[in-house]
Amino acid sequence: MEGVAYFTHRYLMHGPLWFLHRSHHVPHDGRLEWNDLFGLFFALPSIALIHYGVRDGSWMLPVGLGMTGYGLIYFLFHDVVVHRRVRLRGVPPWRYLRRIIKAHLVHHRTHGREGAQSFGFLYAPGDLTGGESEPDRRIHR
Repeated sequence: MEGVAYFTHRYLMHGPLWFLHRSHHVPHDGRLEWNDLFGLFFALPSIALIHYGVRDGSWMLPVGLGMTGYGLIYFLFHDVVVHRRVRLRGVPPWRYLRRIIKAHLVHHRTHGREGAQSFGFLYAPGDLTGGESEPDRRIHR
């Protein structure tokens, strides 16, 4: 799933689908952003795979459940921990999570579709530039 997430983010969201993803890279006051439509878009194949997997007892069930699990982890980490769409205090104490947060903050240093770094979700490249050494307590969009 990480490969699909990287490809989708780099080549589709920062490409022809930028008109939706742009809302995620610019400051705003609302609770929702156009970028949230991607959650619905990615949920639809997962729902279909689970439905047909249960009905037919096929390989589609575990694939659909895996996609759902990845989506849940994505929401909890990306929207809750990194972007604080649900109020939390502090920064996670684990080095891995702090590195992923840093990678995402570096990604958001660019407000346009060009020049961004770190397009993955669970992997942070070792050559990040332009970021803070450690995420602080104020993790912003």
